[in-house]
Amino acid sequence: MAVKLLMLRLLLLLFCLSRAEEQRCPGSASSCDQCIQAGPECAWCTSPRANVRCATANTLRSAGCRRRQIYNPAGTLQVLKNDTRTDTGEAVLLQPQEVSLHLRPGVTESFRLTISTAAAAAAAAAAGHPGPELIMDLSNVPAGVNLTFSRPTKGSPQHVEVSVGAAQCPRQSGTSNQNRTGPWSVRITPRGFSASLKLELTLLCECSCTGNREENSPACSGHGTLVCGRCECDRPYSSQRCQTKGDSVSGQHEDLCRSSPNAPVCSGRGSCVEGFCECDKRAAPNETYSGRYCECSNFDCPHHDGRLCGGNGRCECGRCLCDAEWVGEACGCSMQTASCTPANNRPLCNGRGLCECGACRCDPPFSGPTCEECPDCGNVCQERAACAECRAFGTGADKDTCDRKCGHLVVNTVETKEALQGRLCKMRSSEDFCFFYFSSLPSSRLATVARAKEC
Repeated sequence: MAVKLLMLRLLLLLFCLSRAEEQRCPGSASSCDQCIQAGPECAWCTSPRANVRCATANTLRSAGCRRRQIYNPAGTLQVLKNDTRTDTGEAVLLQPQEVSLHLRPGVTESFRLTISTAAAAAAAAAAGHPGPELIMDLSNVPAGVNLTFSRPTKGSPQHVEVSVGAAQCPRQSGTSNQNRTGPWSVRITPRGFSASLKLELTLLCECSCTGNREENSPACSGHGTLVCGRCECDRPYSSQRCQTKGDSVSGQHEDLCRSSPNAPVCSGRGSCVEGFCECDKRAAPNETYSGRYCECSNFDCPHHDGRLCGGNGRCECGRCLCDAEWVGEACGCSMQTASCTPANNRPLCNGRGLCECGACRCDPPFSGPTCEECPDCGNVCQERAACAECRAFGTGADKDTCDRKCGHLVVNTVETKEALQGRLCKMRSSEDFCFFYFSSLPSSRLATVARAKEC
């Protein structure tokens, strides 16, 4: 019972963490830029037919968005200059000398800076001071970007781990010519020396697809511009593909039908009628849009084994609400342990694995539904029978040489064979012709013997 409760708590924690990540991604995001700026776990689907635009990459794939249509930028690090010698043949002080970093806010990127102690000593002597302080000075660091350094390693050369991070994308200040995302040239210089590392830093806060605007796109019924897979409808058209004409709807009313100033009217899933959203009907009668801005649906949820919410829950506003005894993003993980319980009330998975989602995940070399099998255990029963018998009962072929031959084997005893765990060995004693039972592993020097025999 304790094991089951521990597993339940662990799975519930993982599920809650997954839900917390998902909730950070705004489903009503009006643009790809707004989506990826919400957090490093948020991705955007560029498919014109997508019903879910902004979510985690796993959720987008579950909703039918192909991998190549998911925009989910990741940081990249490139060494641009890494000379080992100067033009005069002397060792350089710092390696590398120039690095380019594309950084996604919310994710920390690191690289190693190597400092030549010999070059540092020579430079220190020429400058007239005792030696490098190995304190890094920084210049031209943009607001919101944080650089930290590890303690230098001992020896020659010395290494310092440089970590670069930004909590979020810079906010738009209204100054049109302000550089919000870089690139910036940051200088990292050991205090007291002229040599420095140049870090070309760019923040990944804008989607590359934003500049590819397809006006009068067929995907927008010829009445709008396709940007990153989403239609920006020309007035007076609206809906997901600009297929709805609403001449009578005033701009003031339309504003009441948007979840944010730049969001599509009724999330692109309905029409605005006198300031209220009337959600589109789906071809399948059991599929519906709902919510004040038609932002919710009962079908845009993850699938498991080809079924919505695995058939073990219901879809509400794009998230699975699982039935009792089921957890996971798509309700695909069962909490029942019956299939993990071996006979004779032994521990779950025979104590040789974990019961996950209703099935045993066995520790090697065990296998089987409850980890009862050990195909790679070899002839451990034959090889250890004599030692197990003489150590436990003082009988058998090795009883006179037991200490010398069997000193390597540690033997514990239990009352009956039912208390044994693992592969069961059944052997016959050569003295009383009774059967005795023990268990052992080839990789272990331990054997457990049942004191009760069968005669």
